[in-house]
Amino acid sequence: MRVLIAEDERMLADSIAEGLRAEALAVDVVYDGDAALERLGVNDYDVLVLDRDLPVVHGDDVCRAVVESGALVRVLMLTAAVTVPARVDGLRLGADDYLTKPFAFEELVARIQALGRRSRPAAPPRLERAGIRLDPSRQEVVRDGRYVQLARKEFGLLAELMRADGTIVSAERLLEKVWDEHTDPFTNTVRVTLMKLRRKLGDPPVIETVPGVGYRIP
Repeated sequence: MRVLIAEDERMLADSIAEGLRAEALAVDVVYDGDAALERLGVNDYDVLVLDRDLPVVHGDDVCRAVVESGALVRVLMLTAAVTVPARVDGLRLGADDYLTKPFAFEELVARIQALGRRSRPAAPPRLERAGIRLDPSRQEVVRDGRYVQLARKEFGLLAELMRADGTIVSAERLLEKVWDEHTDPFTNTVRVTLMKLRRKLGDPPVIETVPGVGYRIP
């Protein structure tokens, strides 16, 4: 899952990003509404965590632009306002969910994960293919009854391949969904991570390379 955080309180934004990355999410951060619109126009996000009182372009205007564009990104609006009318106004703008500050980080993660599930086609709680069972909620992978311990990026990469249900996933798509914008698009990080993942999954190999196209789990 890829998340964009638009929050002008830099310490809060960076803290949220660090916590979400620990949850195996790919996270980008901006500090004003204009930068948020720029990122949304370039990248495919699952969830936008949007501070309502952004500078340059107000959060309300960012939310309106997202709705008018027809983008599939889900919007979680953050605000210090606690009144019911304020929350209702935010939802009427097109936000999918609303969270008041201060908030518990665990609740923020749960809401982002719930919105992320809604931003893509429904998937079973557990993904199973080629003898592999992947449980996103527990961050667990089992192959043929053997527990496989994976690093966060290895887990995210495997999850994207399994969600593809046998179709080919390009290296560019994997880079977009599992890593954040600071990753060099010309890096070999996908190939290196795949090599480590294949080694941990063991034999027989299950991840197939389609030369010049991408990867799949047939």
